[in-house]
Amino acid sequence: MKITVVGTGYVGLVTGACLAQVGNHVLCIDVDARKVEQLSAGIVPIHEPGLPAIVQEGMAGDRLRFGTNIAAGVAHGDYLFIAVGTPPDEDGSADLRHVLAAAEAIGQHLDRYCVIINKSTVPVGTAQLVRQRIAAALQGRGVDIPFDVVSNPEFLKEGAAVEDFMKPDRIIIGADHPAAAERMRALYAPFNRNHDRLIVMDPPSAELSKYAANVMLATKISLMNELAGLAERMGADIEQVRRGIGADPRIGYAFIYPGCGYGGSCFPKDVRALEYSARQAGYAAPLLAAVEEVNNRQKRVLERKVVAELGEDLSPYTVALWGLSFKPNTDDMREAPSRVLLEGLWARGAQVRAYDPAAGAEARRIYGERADLQICEDPYAALEGADALVICTEWQLFRSPDFDRIRARLRRPLIVDGRNLYDPQAVRAAGFRYHAIGRP
Repeated sequence: MKITVVGTGYVGLVTGACLAQVGNHVLCIDVDARKVEQLSAGIVPIHEPGLPAIVQEGMAGDRLRFGTNIAAGVAHGDYLFIAVGTPPDEDGSADLRHVLAAAEAIGQHLDRYCVIINKSTVPVGTAQLVRQRIAAALQGRGVDIPFDVVSNPEFLKEGAAVEDFMKPDRIIIGADHPAAAERMRALYAPFNRNHDRLIVMDPPSAELSKYAANVMLATKISLMNELAGLAERMGADIEQVRRGIGADPRIGYAFIYPGCGYGGSCFPKDVRALEYSARQAGYAAPLLAAVEEVNNRQKRVLERKVVAELGEDLSPYTVALWGLSFKPNTDDMREAPSRVLLEGLWARGAQVRAYDPAAGAEARRIYGERADLQICEDPYAALEGADALVICTEWQLFRSPDFDRIRARLRRPLIVDGRNLYDPQAVRAAGFRYHAIGRP
């Protein structure tokens, strides 16, 4: 099959590479000429396990190409994916300018029947807006060409996106016409062999399903963080509570790990976007606002724990930080808890020595050269001369450290663990003052 993907961001690149991996001929289009040049040289600009290998394999097999010419992209594909960014506006709504610009460009060049697929995360009603924008462009050209618009939201976890695409737990198709749904079934047949994962519904329901899934998961995280704060004040251990409630199959263990808050490109903006959509629909949704409020508060909990140990004025102190990305196996620092912690520590005068297995370069890009930030190339080097170790991201590398080496390098034996990685009794037995989330 011939497929065009408009947008080579996180979703677009994974989608294009994985579709090429099963034998399709894929052309990925982006307006960023520098990014296209990098990708055409086999350089993947994001950290995603397994992605560079399948990009390079697709290119070597002449199944995956990159370009900037949207007319060539429309001419190439019988399936046209729109996978551009939908960043949040100041009011929390999803910014659809890039989506609608892509739709208009498709309409300006469409010359035969195609299926246009919304892969971007978009609010309810966007499929209709895309349809209208394409139809208006066709009308402006004085042509009448049939097309279908399908909503096909992505459910990719950063750090496991390739596996999620190749072995999906569900494939949601929002289509108005059975023929369009059948075309999508044929497209996804290689990923749908063992049992039928394809769920067909109307476009508005498909659009809402994406937001509903992320908001549900964000709600579980914020609820556990709320319970963690309560556990600390009542002398309970939230990790024991987690095991107790996770054994209930109605609750399960997924997404009930307390920590220092969620971040990334999806949960924060999707919670805000759905809250905005609720307001626009005249529906009060206080739980959505509460989910975000709890998360914003949780991102400051590590700073409060450091202050409780070292005092309000941190100018005499250096803090070692393990973990900058919002989650492991990615270099993504969008809305990461580490950023709130860094800014809070700097506001109090602290020096920070930080290490992350993947996000060091991203931190340098965001913050530039600062006298109060040193990005280290080794986790133990970050500890040299520091007065506390704070853990923000649960990378595997941090799960079983050498506590003797940690203590030898820290000026004070203080660990603040934002991901509850360690056994409190064992760490304290090693001579540390240890603070975790929701643990007495």
